[in-house]
Amino acid sequence: MDYKDTLLMPKTEFPMRGNLPNREPLMQEKWEQMNIYNKVQERTKDRPLFILHDGPPYANGDIHMGHALNKILKDFIVRYKSMTGFCAPYVPGWDTHGLPIETALTKNKKVKRKEMSVAEFRKLCEEYAWEQINGQREQFKRLGVRGDWDNPYVTLKPEYEAQQIKVFGEMAKKGYIYKGLKPVYWSPSSESALAEAEIEYADKRSPSIYVAFPVQDGKGVLTNDEKIIIWTTTPWTIPANLGISVHPELDYSVVAVDGEKFVVASALVESVANTIGWENYEVDRTIKGAALDRVIAKHPIYDRESLVMLGEHVTSDGGTGCVHTAPGHGEDDFIIGSQYGLDVLCPVDEKGYMTKEAEGFEGLFYDEANKPITEKLKETGSLLKLQFITHSYPHDWRTKKPTIFRATAQWFASIKDFRDDLLKAVNETKWVPAWGETRLYNMVRDRGDWCISRQRAWGVPIPVFYAENGEPIITDETIEHVSNLFRDKGSNIWFELEAKDLLPVGFTHEGSPNGTFTKENDIMDVWFDSGSSHQAVLLERDDLQRPADLYLEGSDQYRGWFNSSLSTAVAVTGKAPYKGVLSHGFALDGEGRKMSKSLGNTVLPSKVMKQLGGDILRLWVASVDYQADVRVSDAILKQVAEVYRKIRNTFRFLLGNLADFDPATDKVSLENLRDVDRYMLVKLNKLTKRVKDSYDQYEFAAIYHAVHNFCTIELSSFYLDFAKDVLYIESKENQERRAIQTVLYETLLSLVKLVTPILPHTADEVWEHIDSVTEESVQLVDMPEVKSYPQAEKLEKKWDAFMALRDDVLKALEVARNEKVIGKSLTASISLYPNAEAKELLESVEEDLKQLFIVSGFEIAGAYEEAPENAEGFDSVKIVITQAEGETCDRCWIVTPEVGQVSEHPTLCPRCAGIVKEHY
Repeated sequence: MDYKDTLLMPKTEFPMRGNLPNREPLMQEKWEQMNIYNKVQERTKDRPLFILHDGPPYANGDIHMGHALNKILKDFIVRYKSMTGFCAPYVPGWDTHGLPIETALTKNKKVKRKEMSVAEFRKLCEEYAWEQINGQREQFKRLGVRGDWDNPYVTLKPEYEAQQIKVFGEMAKKGYIYKGLKPVYWSPSSESALAEAEIEYADKRSPSIYVAFPVQDGKGVLTNDEKIIIWTTTPWTIPANLGISVHPELDYSVVAVDGEKFVVASALVESVANTIGWENYEVDRTIKGAALDRVIAKHPIYDRESLVMLGEHVTSDGGTGCVHTAPGHGEDDFIIGSQYGLDVLCPVDEKGYMTKEAEGFEGLFYDEANKPITEKLKETGSLLKLQFITHSYPHDWRTKKPTIFRATAQWFASIKDFRDDLLKAVNETKWVPAWGETRLYNMVRDRGDWCISRQRAWGVPIPVFYAENGEPIITDETIEHVSNLFRDKGSNIWFELEAKDLLPVGFTHEGSPNGTFTKENDIMDVWFDSGSSHQAVLLERDDLQRPADLYLEGSDQYRGWFNSSLSTAVAVTGKAPYKGVLSHGFALDGEGRKMSKSLGNTVLPSKVMKQLGGDILRLWVASVDYQADVRVSDAILKQVAEVYRKIRNTFRFLLGNLADFDPATDKVSLENLRDVDRYMLVKLNKLTKRVKDSYDQYEFAAIYHAVHNFCTIELSSFYLDFAKDVLYIESKENQERRAIQTVLYETLLSLVKLVTPILPHTADEVWEHIDSVTEESVQLVDMPEVKSYPQAEKLEKKWDAFMALRDDVLKALEVARNEKVIGKSLTASISLYPNAEAKELLESVEEDLKQLFIVSGFEIAGAYEEAPENAEGFDSVKIVITQAEGETCDRCWIVTPEVGQVSEHPTLCPRCAGIVKEHY
């Protein structure tokens, strides 16, 4: 007889190798065929809603690791919520308007924009956007993200645009929308105004100049022989200068140098002297800033005045304390200029070129004008110092080129009019991490009015008409009519029809006695598009609700989507569009560097999925502290793949050893389980609670570590290790074997459910191999319940202490192995010398201690202090390891003198001989 045939070895068709790149697409096809999203929604339809509202990625190009991180995190939460008492629909979305698509068509597709109408160009933009959406949709689905992919929300859809128009109209009705001439971020490279959210900062080398403005009328405070010194890093704005700002509370010094007198802030005299190179100077007198109000200086280039004004924005942190003021090129400049009645001079056109108002410099690109302007200042004797500095400077986040401040007529949303409501809404929202609240609060507190108009073609039109007298027309009637038009025909109709054809039939207005109207040609800021999604999606769709329970995006969205959504929602409803906001960091390379094609350090999700699989990528997301910036590299993913392998092998072991177990007939009741079996159920219960609590707190790394540790420590290194001696060796119906299988079955079901949100492909693959389950997918069941076991705390305390003692035994066995005293642990016999507490513990264990320690011989040889000198010493026990005496059983590998006692089976121990005789 071949005794191998008498062993009950694991049997399962669940493969050891995941082969995820090939197996996952097949699993996704199965989900598609069974319409898993709708089945989950149907199963949970009567439960309370949990809405995670998707922030729309921009529809352009392949997805990157930031996209993958974001979508996978959302999927963890939505999947978990649908398994814990909620109905959690997930509607993915896309942001589709804006410059990148225009640029992609004109540059990459070689579309000749100027040879077609706006409407024709917009149709090409729409077609391109849909191509990008379809490409990204497949890539997101490949990640295993479950959602209503057939019915996403898209900002170019007519029903979306219709609701966006209503948001605009409601804000206008409340007086929050106005048109004004004021400086805004302007991108010459995009030829459009930009919002703060579209600005990023990068280093720029700029000229730093100190310029003297001669005093023309000192108003009795100055004697008209002084010069006021300003400092600026934008010489190109000097032609736009109309004033100088000083702080009313600062002291200003008149400094005598080489027969001339200069005015600077007293606190900055020394630094100005050092920079300009004054060697012998003295302070003639000191004047309070307030006394300089309305002193008149002369422009250093042109024959015009420059008015001295009092401004709270002036500081003594740097420069001269006298601030060059050009109302057409700065927000503070504009505000103070308005207070003093100055004109808004802006001698730079939309492409960044100097106009005829910049006499002598017309036609120069603003940056190129710096040098000739500086030379002119030198020629007039006004330039005191020129040097170059590198400083952080605002850039267009799309073109990556510098922006300027430029006064133009733009449409604005007045933030100041409802700022208090915004701040209240921020305070009422739950923020994770907590610093998100402070970050957005400060942004809202400090932000100016929101410039919402853009001078582009591809976007939602600003639904404003103009009367013959130039008066803007925004009424309930026009808004409702345009909204309905857009819902029926799409927003392209705005560019296809004349104003009169876009207005309601028979519309009249006192400002148009001849019945003539024009329309606004600007479009809305794309942040207004996506920021309206709380109404265009949450309110529009029957399966969603406003406010959402959660918004989850990257930390850059505090200035983006979190902010614009808050602004439009509070303006319209008085409340935030979200109850909670969760943010994540950026995906960096293994060295912590930003990924870029030029560095060659990009890690593409598509490549990872082809090589390792989507579940490995998802497990990586679970492993990182996503609230900070996260690192990813081949080496990091390889480590994650090892953890995956351990989890997968655990599932395989569990499945393999349950091949002959039917829970309906073979399950052992709790009271009939051994202590060690109940201990494992208590540990499993603790894992269940820890994992569910971590899901609730969005702490996925804690789940990753808890599951990995449970598989490697409690299961692999302990329970599954010693259980083999029962599972393989004992007869099929042996009570201890069925008891262990009962624990394995509970463990399998709980573990597969707990990891489903993170590893959905693998979890469903495991589920297919569990014969006793009736649901066709693990996604159609709930998370395991946390149970209450009698005397669980006492049981855990006892067995935790045993595990610590067992660790000492394992260490002693390892030492003996290294010293060649023994080979495998089953060739060992151990003699323990425990202290009183450890002895009591060992004597309380009813299970076979040889089996638990996986050795062939065991004895308590004496008290702790009686141990021989060669014993390995630990805190509670001393251990002597020797070779076990006897022969090795051919079936169970135990070494015992009893081998051969049963004559029919001379190479077996009595235990194995009895099993073979009875069952084989």
